[in-house]
Amino acid sequence: MGMFTFIKEVGEKIFGGGDAKAEELKKNLDAQGLDTNDIQVQVDGDQVVLKGKVKDQATLEKAVLAVGNNAGIAGVKTDDITVDAPAAESVFYTVKSGDTLWKIAETQYGKGKGDQYQKIFEANKPMLKHPDKIYPGQVLRIPPLK
Repeated sequence: MGMFTFIKEVGEKIFGGGDAKAEELKKNLDAQGLDTNDIQVQVDGDQVVLKGKVKDQATLEKAVLAVGNNAGIAGVKTDDITVDAPAAESVFYTVKSGDTLWKIAETQYGKGKGDQYQKIFEANKPMLKHPDKIYPGQVLRIPPLK
């Protein structure tokens, strides 16, 4: 997959105002229930390196979002991750002011496809708890329509 960029000043503040620590990121990642037991987390400044293996592409993408959407993180590198069941990669989208999941679905899937917002919501669970709870600067995964 490579390197993913995030807005360093935006996101959940899990570090109490300090720098990101690998142990805290790993604990937060595991708390998502994504089956990421075989992922190791390393921090180099404001960059996170994920290593290990995951069962599928969706798990990898959700892991990237779970660690990247935290204040203090500017990038997530995944070159050292093995995916057991590779699949088409999702598009990553950075939420803008005024966006809703409906508007994002229309933008990403085409006019008249706003009702596909639920697909985006489901693709970003458990990080998203409610479809109306998105914020500018947050990065979401947009899975391909089948």
